[in-house]
Amino acid sequence: MSTPEHDAIHMQRALDLAAKALGRTSPNPAVGAVIVRDGQVIGEGFHRRAGLPHGEIEALRRVHGSAEGATLYVNLEPCSHHGRTPPCADAVIRAGFKRVVVGMVDPNPLVRGRGIRRLRRAGIEVQAGVLRERCERINEDFAMLIQQGRPLVTLKLAASLDGRIATASGDSQWISGELSRRLVHEMRNRVDAIMVGATTVRTDDPQLTCRLRGGRDPLRIVVDGRLSIAPTARVCTQESTAKTLVVTTEAQVKSQKQKAFAQHGVEVLGFPGNRGQVQLLPVLHELGRRGLKSVMIEGGGHLAAAALKEGVVDKVLFFYGPKLLGGEGRPMVGPLGIDRVAAGLKLHTIELHRLQDDVLVTGYIGEKERNHANRRGPR
Repeated sequence: MSTPEHDAIHMQRALDLAAKALGRTSPNPAVGAVIVRDGQVIGEGFHRRAGLPHGEIEALRRVHGSAEGATLYVNLEPCSHHGRTPPCADAVIRAGFKRVVVGMVDPNPLVRGRGIRRLRRAGIEVQAGVLRERCERINEDFAMLIQQGRPLVTLKLAASLDGRIATASGDSQWISGELSRRLVHEMRNRVDAIMVGATTVRTDDPQLTCRLRGGRDPLRIVVDGRLSIAPTARVCTQESTAKTLVVTTEAQVKSQKQKAFAQHGVEVLGFPGNRGQVQLLPVLHELGRRGLKSVMIEGGGHLAAAALKEGVVDKVLFFYGPKLLGGEGRPMVGPLGIDRVAAGLKLHTIELHRLQDDVLVTGYIGEKERNHANRRGPR
């Protein structure tokens, strides 16, 4: 007989399986599934990529014999509609499961709860909400795409303890330590896109690649309202499986310089803007139309301020290194136009992590109700 402790253990395994494909399933969610009979795992799997079988189907394929009478653990409600693949709920019913344990319901208002109701009508016992907050966290980007039509935006910055991302000369290597930098590459491996400002490209000439063995490069996006970066910058010319996208204002998109970018395979798109500053929300909606679920802004201070002022940042990851650079250094966030403390941007669900000598502070922007869930607890 299952207990809450056993249910939590198997659901955590489903989450661990789902995490294996983070950054690969867009626009689909990350889903893992575990099949258990008499306390023993008889099959497990996860959704590897959009267009391939979902987690429930992968787990069923790994069962030797029949799954009849077994329990299925899945971190997201089995789908009940036709997409690129048939409904998973139908396959679950045909398999003869006695019980299905679901971590979270589908966040899509058009389909929410339909898969669960279909299973119950077929006589299957369904329990929903096991490790719900962890399940909601792992697919918070999917929820954002489904509900808001845009990717989840994370602002990642590395700064000294006094909030500087570089010295006055622009030197920024290395404010954070080796462990922090490795974690950044792990995050690059899991997000759909990295976004930086033109100043970062001109100053640092970054590669914006994932340097983990077996990792993959995300889409690289440069926000450049004046189309000022060189088409020969490394972000435009290096060999990578990922593309580079330069977003600029509508006034600049017809520039002759665009042809030089096109020669390197770089796409240049124009969006509404004012005085050389691109409006970011239309950019994010375009990325959502392309099926991207997650974007990580990596700098610099001007882009960070623009994103915060426009209200498109959903969460922050601030790495603080054990250094003081002084007031002449470059601030981690540019001017926000805030003249009263009470008007400052609020964060919630704050977490602190030690990374050798560094400190990582994570949190969510705005009120808790704005986000998909109160996401306390480890990922």
